[in-house]
Amino acid sequence: MDILSLIPQFGGLLYTVAAFIVALSIIVFVHEFGHYIVGRWSGIHAEVFSIGFGPVLISRRDRRGTRWQVAALPFGGYVKFLGDADAASGRDAEAMAAAAQDPARLRRTMHGAPLWARAATVAAGPMFNFAMSIVVFAAIFMLRGVVAEPLTVGAINPLPEAGAYELRAGDEILAIAGERVPDAEDPAGWSDFLPAIPINDVLDYDVRRDGSRITVSGPYPMPPLIAQVAPRSAAMDSGLRPGDVIVAADGEPITAFEQLRDMVEASDGAPLLIEVWRRGEVQDFTLTPRRTDEPAAGGGFSNQWRIGIAGEMAFTPATRTAGPVEALGSAFAQTGAVITGSLSGLWHMLTGAISSCNMSGPIGIAEASGAMASQGTQSFIWFIAVLSTAIGLLNLFPIPALDGGHLLFYAYEAVAGRPLSDRVLRLFMAFGISLILGLMIFALSNDLFC
Repeated sequence: MDILSLIPQFGGLLYTVAAFIVALSIIVFVHEFGHYIVGRWSGIHAEVFSIGFGPVLISRRDRRGTRWQVAALPFGGYVKFLGDADAASGRDAEAMAAAAQDPARLRRTMHGAPLWARAATVAAGPMFNFAMSIVVFAAIFMLRGVVAEPLTVGAINPLPEAGAYELRAGDEILAIAGERVPDAEDPAGWSDFLPAIPINDVLDYDVRRDGSRITVSGPYPMPPLIAQVAPRSAAMDSGLRPGDVIVAADGEPITAFEQLRDMVEASDGAPLLIEVWRRGEVQDFTLTPRRTDEPAAGGGFSNQWRIGIAGEMAFTPATRTAGPVEALGSAFAQTGAVITGSLSGLWHMLTGAISSCNMSGPIGIAEASGAMASQGTQSFIWFIAVLSTAIGLLNLFPIPALDGGHLLFYAYEAVAGRPLSDRVLRLFMAFGISLILGLMIFALSNDLFC
């Protein structure tokens, strides 16, 4: 074997690992900082703030006595508060016995603080994850803008025959092939509009240009132009990239994205030979569609053959700047969609409605990190925001050793008027850690064998 042939693969592996570490470190820092800062505001002293586990690489103690450190294993992090025995906030009996002699010191421990302070400190980690996602989504929505009304051409995307069209930037599109263009905020109108347009390489566009209404030639509005490639998909494994245009599949010309989708769905998993236009050159690729569980319009999931690409319009619509309130509203909606989609997917996996292979482990998340980073900074940041919401949600599950488990214990304490005994708490924590390790092994096996 030529060792030089391994260099690109090795470089790709390093890129994937680096993207994974960056994504996870940002999310972990935000999560743990939520615990730290709310704990500090609540009067609880943090002894250690660590990004990563294992041998300490870098550390510094601040003026409040907290040691900030970066450890060698970048697969999580923790805040160790005064009175904690470990990173999971187990009770240090010896430290708590010593603190009991000094009421002021006892109040600064995690286990001696009032119930409200402990609950707020624990809940702050996931809440900061959600807040980070909302801020990131809002910033991206403001940066992208929203489609201007009326629909106006911002730029013509690179297509095989782009130079032959008369449509140009600045044109206000009134109708395509005689069909009136619906408002950008009318999804139902667009679902009726696109099927009514004939699938031709060249269509008549009624546009307003320089104040006059004219008819010009333009492309089919939804060509097989790749906007995004899904991680761990047939398209990603085959080497397809955003910006590629699929011009034929198994020898049949493709004009519309829906034609490609129909051919993939009808393939029944058989390999497809596709011709791709990439920057003026036509290249051949062979890929095999894969069964994919995806959210259905009426709720639940449907199982379809997919190659893992998302399309975009033949032209980039002109946009207007989204205001802060509008962007925040969209960001809250996006975060809520991630949460509801995650819960729905988990429920359907538990009931057997969809495959448990939809649960990814560290290898799958790392591959997704590298794939999204390779598609641009904005895609990578969006992925981090989605992952931050997912991790925040996971930590709220009522499993001992997770934040949700601690909140469950605090709820019991609030109702019963007393905390769980140390013995019972240790049993619950051991069970929780075993369950988490089991889930991690299961997810890792999915990465390796699904």
